[in-house]
Amino acid sequence: MIRIKFWDFDSLNLRFGKRKPKWGRIALIALAYVVMTISLAVFAYIVFALFFSTDVEKQLRREIKMYQRLYSDLPAQDALLKDVVTNLQYKDGEIYEQVFKSAAPAVDPMSNLDFMFASDTIPDTKLNSYTRDKSKVLMDRAHEVDAIFSKILSAVEDSSMVIPPMLMPIRNITYPQVGASIGEKLDPVYKAYVQHEGLDFIVSRGTPVYSSAAGVVQVSNTKKFGRTVEITHEGGYKTIYAHLESTTVRSGQSVSAGWQIGTVGMTGKAFAPHLHYEVRKDDVPQDPINYLFGSIAPEDYANMLYMSVNTQQSMD
Repeated sequence: MIRIKFWDFDSLNLRFGKRKPKWGRIALIALAYVVMTISLAVFAYIVFALFFSTDVEKQLRREIKMYQRLYSDLPAQDALLKDVVTNLQYKDGEIYEQVFKSAAPAVDPMSNLDFMFASDTIPDTKLNSYTRDKSKVLMDRAHEVDAIFSKILSAVEDSSMVIPPMLMPIRNITYPQVGASIGEKLDPVYKAYVQHEGLDFIVSRGTPVYSSAAGVVQVSNTKKFGRTVEITHEGGYKTIYAHLESTTVRSGQSVSAGWQIGTVGMTGKAFAPHLHYEVRKDDVPQDPINYLFGSIAPEDYANMLYMSVNTQQSMD
């Protein structure tokens, strides 16, 4: 312990005298004591930190090691996810192309706006240019839509316009009963892809069949289509109803839209009971599914369109 003396011995007078304290020296000794204490505390903390670990530090070290192991696997997982997303985008594009006849929408509609969020110091000229270009695109599309609606209204107002056959030949049908439509389809008998020129409705035998529009009837019976009703309509349209079990009309008879013309069967070369339905314009085969959107709800029509495009095997 440091002792501070406040008394001095006077050797001449042989007596003790009180000494005045030197405050500067006392302050220096106190400062040295404080510095030494702090240094010892710091040294003790460093030694403790180097050779001893708390529970929190041990847990943090374990987490760091775990993250290091996981991080090494992240690049491979990221590449795999990118491949999966790319494949999904490709399949999505194929579905939109086949079903809706249009390109699939962008995965991220805001992706082309990244430059707007990269910085808050974007020049006004760049924002104005972007807005002007986008506005022009939207205005051009609006004009295209207006032109299409004007064309539709003009056609509707034209008294000479001929409405194509648009009624469903089978009533109360659901989309799972819609089979293959026009195109290269697998023949169920020959197991080869052949041109299919109609739309199959897979229903039970005896189901009533109705005319899609007013016209003149021609009844025939062939080896391929069996008992068939062919109706000639105005505007060069013709509808064909094949594989009928029975007919309720005769050749040369005039029928109105929605008139029952027969019942579903499987006469001719039919794999199962169904109605093979064709629409022709100037004797050129059309896709019948494109003429039925006005007879059913939009959601049902979308499902029927999907089924008709993706069903690869015909029923005849």
